[in-house]
Order: sequence, then C-alpha cells, then structure tokens
Amino acid sequence: MRRRWLKKLCLVFGPRLPRIWLILCGVSVFVLIVLSRSFSSSTYSSVPLTDKVDMYANYRRLKEQAVNDYLDLTSLSLGVSNLKELSVCGKEREHYVPCYNVSANMLAGLSNGDEFDRYCQISKGEPYCLVRPPKDYKTPLSWPVGRDVIWNENVKITKDQFLSSGSMTKRLMLMEENQISFHSDDGLMFDGVKDYSHQVAEMIGLGSDVEFHQAGVRTVLDVGCGFGSFGAHLLSLKLMTVCMAAYELTGSQVQISLERGLPAIIGNFNSNQLPFPSLSYDMIHCAECGILWDDKDGLLLIEADRILKPGGYFVLHGSSLSTKKGSMASPIEEFAQKICWTFIAQQEETFIWQKTIDSQCYASSMQGAIPPCRDEREEIQSYYQPLASCVGGTTSKRWVPIQNRSSSFHITPAELEIYGIRQDDFYEDLESSLSALRNYWSLLTPLIFSDHPKRPGDEDPLPPYNMIRNVMDMNARYGGLNAAFLEEGKAVWVMNVVPIRARNTLPIILNQGFAGVLHDWCEPFPTYPRTYDMLHANGLLSDLISEQCSITNLLLEMDRILRPEGWVVLSDEVGSIEKARMIATQIRWEARVIDLENGSDQRILVCQKPFVRK
Repeated sequence: MRRRWLKKLCLVFGPRLPRIWLILCGVSVFVLIVLSRSFSSSTYSSVPLTDKVDMYANYRRLKEQAVNDYLDLTSLSLGVSNLKELSVCGKEREHYVPCYNVSANMLAGLSNGDEFDRYCQISKGEPYCLVRPPKDYKTPLSWPVGRDVIWNENVKITKDQFLSSGSMTKRLMLMEENQISFHSDDGLMFDGVKDYSHQVAEMIGLGSDVEFHQAGVRTVLDVGCGFGSFGAHLLSLKLMTVCMAAYELTGSQVQISLERGLPAIIGNFNSNQLPFPSLSYDMIHCAECGILWDDKDGLLLIEADRILKPGGYFVLHGSSLSTKKGSMASPIEEFAQKICWTFIAQQEETFIWQKTIDSQCYASSMQGAIPPCRDEREEIQSYYQPLASCVGGTTSKRWVPIQNRSSSFHITPAELEIYGIRQDDFYEDLESSLSALRNYWSLLTPLIFSDHPKRPGDEDPLPPYNMIRNVMDMNARYGGLNAAFLEEGKAVWVMNVVPIRARNTLPIILNQGFAGVLHDWCEPFPTYPRTYDMLHANGLLSDLISEQCSITNLLLEMDRILRPEGWVVLSDEVGSIEKARMIATQIRWEARVIDLENGSDQRILVCQKPFVRK
C-alpha cells in the first residue's frame, strides 16, 4: 500500500519537479520496500527485544520523514517553494505588546484613561516581523529556582528604574550585576508576605492561611500584583492566583511575574468588562494597586462584584483607598452596601468585604441599591463589553456560595449538570488529554530535532530538555490538558484560553481551580513577549480558517509570546497543518509533522523556536 502511494505521488508530481526529486522518490520507494520486507520476514521473531524496539523506532522515524517529504512536495506543487524567511523587528520592539499605543489612541480621540486601554483596531496593519530577544537574553532558570532569581536583561526594568523606585520595591527584590533576586518573606507591606497572608486569613475567621480552602477560597485575582510575591506564596498553598495589571512601558508587573513562572495577564478595571464570565473568582485582592474604586459612580466595584463568586472576599490594602474619613474609606463603603457587600474586618490599612450569598438582596427596595441586570443570558461572552451599571450573575445557575462547595477539587456530576456539560464529554476530554500529553512529552525531546546545534547526539535526555513552566492551551475546551498536567505531576501551570466564538466553557475551567481567560484569536494576546514555554492548540487552526482569520498573524503572535527554545504543539486536520508548517518555515521554527497512525485526517505539528537575534 505504501509503495503504491509513493509511486503514485512520484508519477503525479514527476512532470513538475526537478530530476533530483524523482531520484528522491525512487530512493524512498526502495527504502520502504527493504524496510517492509525486514518487518515481514520470518527472522523478525528471533531478533532480541531491544533490537526490535530500535527497528520500530527507525521505521517510525522513516514514516514521519515520508509524511514530511509529502508535505514538502505539496508545498512545491502549490508554488510556494520560494517562501522567504520573515525579517526580524528592530530593537525598539524587543518588548513589543500589540494593541497598546497611547499616542495613536489619543490621536483617535480617546481620553480620560481610555487611551491606556487595549484597542487592536487602531493598531491594525503593522508590518510582519519577528520580535527578537534583547541582546543579552538568557534562558530562564528552571523551576523552582527561576521563581526567586531571574536575569535582569530578560525584563524591561533597569537599574536606574530600580534605584528610583520606592523602598517597598527595594525590600522586595535585590538587583545584582545580572540577576534580580526576590525575597518572598520580606518587603511586601509590613512584616512580610507570609505574615500578611496569615493576617488576611484571621480577618475572615480562619486560624491560618493554610485553611483558605476550608473557607472555599481556591482562585484569587491579584490586581496590581507588584512583582508577584504574594501570588507566589498563595500558589504554594495551592491557591490559583492570577496577577492582573495594566500595560506598562517599563518595569512591568505582569512581565516580571511571568518571568518568575507565575500566572499573569495584562488587564485593568477601566472602561470595559474583564474577559472573565460572571462568578469567576473566590477572592479579589488589591494591595497598593492604584485603582480608585469609588471612581466612575461605582462602576469598578460593580465589575468586581460581577466576577466575584457568592460569599467571595474583596481584600483592599493601602493607599489605593482614595478617600479616608477616620479609619473607614467612606465612599467605597457606601458603594459596597449598594451591591450587598458586608464589611467584615479591618486591621491597620487592610479592609475586607464579603459578597452576599443571597441573590435576592439585589432585588430589594433598599434606597440607592444597584439593580440586577435584566434579560441576562448565561452564554453571553464578556469580551469588549462596556462596564455595566447593573449587577450581573444573579440569575445564573452557577450562583453557588463558595462555602457550600465540596473540599475536593474533582468535579462532581451535580456540578457538571449545573454547567450544562455531559459527563461523557467532560471525561472524554480528560482521557484524550492524558493520552495526548504522554505522547507530547515524548516528542518534546531533542530526538526529533537531532540536527539542532544545541542538541545532544544519539542519547535521549529525559523530557523536556528545556524548562517548561508556563503553558498556554489556546483552545482549552473543558481544561482537560490542565487536568492532565496535574494528573501527571508536572510542575507547570496552564493559561486556559477559550476562544470567544467557541462554547463558553470558561466557568467550568475556573471552577476546577484553573487559570483561564476569554480571547479572540483573530487579535494578539494581552501579554509581553517571551512569556510562555509551551503553546498548545487542538482544532484552533481549522476554526480560524473557517472564520477567515489570518493563520500567518496567529503564528507570528505565537512566536512573539513564545520563549526561545520553547515548544509549539498543534493538532488539527492535515490541510490546516500543511498551511501552518509552511508558515513555520518562514518564521524559522524547526518543525516536524507527526502522523497519528489511526487512519484519521488529524496530524500533529511539533515545533521548536530557536534563538533569533538578527
């Protein structure tokens, strides 16, 4: 069968190709004949087991190469044999984040803080180029060492900016000749991160911060997270803590947090709703985050209420309280009462409110109360939606107090029913992700990139050869890949991205205690360059092609956010994989196509990004 297929391929493309390709076809047919005979011979049964494994490995590699040759021939037949490598961007784009252009936004008439928001339409039409790393960029240190020590050339903060920063920053981190060291026990607020975390736990009635889970707290949105030390401590307590801060030209909180291997995303409370569904987080934390919560007639607090789960906590610390009268932030307290929050504790400059568990509270006739949103639909995607002056989530089936949840992280059948998800679909996603992850992990080795100058020769090092800590699943579905990483005991975290045109499965992802966000993959992702070690997508390419979005733009964006030596794993239909492979050649990725060997039209494209400096 294979011989007939390859002969037919040579006959079809023979008239169009140079003589060297005809020779290649003949050689390939000969090799396949010899190999198939060696496998079918009666002497195979007498070969030692180790030799059988080696023979099978050689056969599989040859089969993979045959598929690659087929794709090369197809590319030539389509007239794309002269694809040119894309040029490298200038030095000014080393830390480039698309869609954030303050001057262009101001020229477009935006003001009152809106000019600092994300506007991809204004920035459209910029030329294609590859965002290169800084001159002295170094591969981050492996986890967990990389959490506490990073290379200062990998981020935008300079020594001058560090020296001009406040005393809190100097206590939090130490900048040496070429490294920044973080001290998680010192410098944040008063007596240190651990003491502060313990204090917050006591203020909500717990004996210690290790009891946060008992209070129903699993997920935390840390707004204006500094350099991530509070989130790093909460992660050690197995609380998924996502840093969210506004785009910054220098000294970015998000960039430094991601460099440390901590979950983070660019975003702010300003004019649009955040890309999260209603009832997403158990706690929102703001310490010196710089947000004037009583601004815009309380719209920012209403948005905080929208994404906070019933019974969840809003923790506010420091000078971000814009107005103080005595010991209480009066305007904030007035708005908090209107959205049915209960003030539960204050210690020094730390204030904590709790969201009501009674959804009927918002419908009460209390004077000045904020009304619930009308005609609310469960599946509305909160993406580029303006801030609302009504309370969201009150009619949702997901209105479940955090204190009523099971202490187990496993989703129960009753919870799946609440989210409208069939058990078979959910568990099939998990099982297929477990199987896929085991295959991926074996592929993320130098074996398939043996020609790479940095790779060892014939020996197979334990995968992955490079550090994998920050992972993005670009089409996350039910979060199966994230669950598979946990099941396999991998020391990674996953940013689960749900495309806005797909079914909104983000609520079930967040309910599992994972990080996640809604996003439109026809646009760039809100993060800094070189912030992810591995990008994964199953079926995303075909979806975007059907939506007439640019696959070239998508892969360029993936290249921007992927670290040098990072990995890309794309699973899709063969036609979509062909297109992606051709573009991967243009952006200088080392790529291999893997046949799933199950007779399906699916293929896996495994790529590695090399260092590109010029």
